[in-house]
Amino acid sequence: MQIQKSLSILFICLGLIQIGCNREKKISYGNNPEAGKYYDIHGIKLYAEVYGTGKPLLLIHGNGGSISAFENNIPYFAKKYKVIAVDSRAHGKSRDDRDSLSFEMMADDFATLLDTMHIDSAYVIGWSDGGINALELAMRHPGKVIKLASTGANLWPDSTGIVPSYWKQEQKDYNAKKNMVFKTAKEKNDWKIFLLDWFQPNIKLSDLKAIKCPSLIIAGDHDVIPTQHTVLISQNIPKAYLWIVPHSGHPTLIEHKDEFNRKVDEFFEQPYK
Repeated sequence: MQIQKSLSILFICLGLIQIGCNREKKISYGNNPEAGKYYDIHGIKLYAEVYGTGKPLLLIHGNGGSISAFENNIPYFAKKYKVIAVDSRAHGKSRDDRDSLSFEMMADDFATLLDTMHIDSAYVIGWSDGGINALELAMRHPGKVIKLASTGANLWPDSTGIVPSYWKQEQKDYNAKKNMVFKTAKEKNDWKIFLLDWFQPNIKLSDLKAIKCPSLIIAGDHDVIPTQHTVLISQNIPKAYLWIVPHSGHPTLIEHKDEFNRKVDEFFEQPYK
C-alpha cells in the first residue's frame, strides 16, 4: 500500500514537471509549423504565423529580417490580439524569385493577405522597412488599417532620410557590388533586397496626408533614421503621435521591448485625441 502511494506521488510529481517543461518550451517564431501557413498572394507563397485571439494585429519586419524579429513582442500582444506575423515577400519563408521588388508591391501583399484571411482591417506594427510598409499600407489601402505604429521608417533613400555615416556605407557596398554577377538564388535575393533600400522608398511628405488612421511614429534617439526625419513624418500625418525613444538605437522594439509593448498597446487601446 505504501509502495503504491509512493508511486502515485512520484507520477504526480513527474506529471507536474512535464507540464512545467511544456509551459517553458520556447516557441520558434518564424519556424513554428503549428502556427504557420502559406497563402497564395499575387503569384507567390506568402508565409505567416498566427498567435492568440481577439482584434487582428499585423506585424511587419525589416529588411533582411523575418517573423523572428518579433519574438519579444508576439507573446505580449497574443494575450489580447490575433497576432498575424508575416514574412514579407523575398524574406524568410516567403520566397520570390522575380527581379522586381518595391514597397508598394509589399503593401499590396499585406492588404490581399488580410482579404484572404477574411479580415476587414487590422492594427499594424512595422519596424524599419516594415515601418515603411505600414505607412504604404495605410496610404494605398486606408480601410485596412485601424491604427499603426511605425518605428525606424524613412521616406527617401539619401543622407537626410538615413544618417550620413550609414548611407555612405551603403553607397560603398553598392559601388563595390553593382557590376558583380550573382549566381546563386541567395546572392540574387540578397542583392534585390539591398537595392530595395538603396533606391527606395520614394514617398513625398504630401503623400502622408492620405493616411487617415491614428498613427504612432517612433524612432530611437540614436537611430539610423535622423530624428528630424522622423519628426517630419509625424508632422505630415493628420492623426499622428511622435515617440522618440531615449537611449535607443534602431531596434526600439528589442532594446526597449517592455516599454515598447506597453506604450504601443496603450496607443491602440486609447481613443485618438
